[in-house]
Amino acid sequence: MKISLIVAKARNNVIGKDNQLVWKLSGDLQHFKRTTLGHHVIMGRKTFESMGRPLPGRTSIVITRNKEYQVPSPHQVVHSLDEALKIVEEKGLEQAFILGGAEIFKQALPLTDEMIITEVDATPDGDTLFPSVDYSAWEKISEEGHPKDEKNEYNYTFVIYHRKSL
Repeated sequence: MKISLIVAKARNNVIGKDNQLVWKLSGDLQHFKRTTLGHHVIMGRKTFESMGRPLPGRTSIVITRNKEYQVPSPHQVVHSLDEALKIVEEKGLEQAFILGGAEIFKQALPLTDEMIITEVDATPDGDTLFPSVDYSAWEKISEEGHPKDEKNEYNYTFVIYHRKSL
């Protein structure tokens, strides 16, 4: 099973503030939807709640310490990243996407095969950071730049990294 991490991050590694995105990038949201549609997506409770509802066309697996937390079927609640990955593996799925937040990214990074990063050309204030990455362990597979426009407030670049084989 391929584990893909997908994130939009600023130059200063900011990914959010007050449990919200800190930019308006329509192109990134479209890219996110195209990439994750039809797949299982794994995220922490705060990330799930920040979306306001389960993402259409995807199955959410929500990680929380709260044993009482519930999500509508067919989405699932688990209490660890390992438990989330086990569900995807037992279903025989080829790929799962890690959506965050910061703590889930930190836990998932050593297990991740692919990073799909939208690099946002900005340095906003934020309270949630993407963990630091040793990029020497990763190979850049593709890079696609986009200029800011009326629907995207910053320049941004879609970059895909694959973990180097040892």
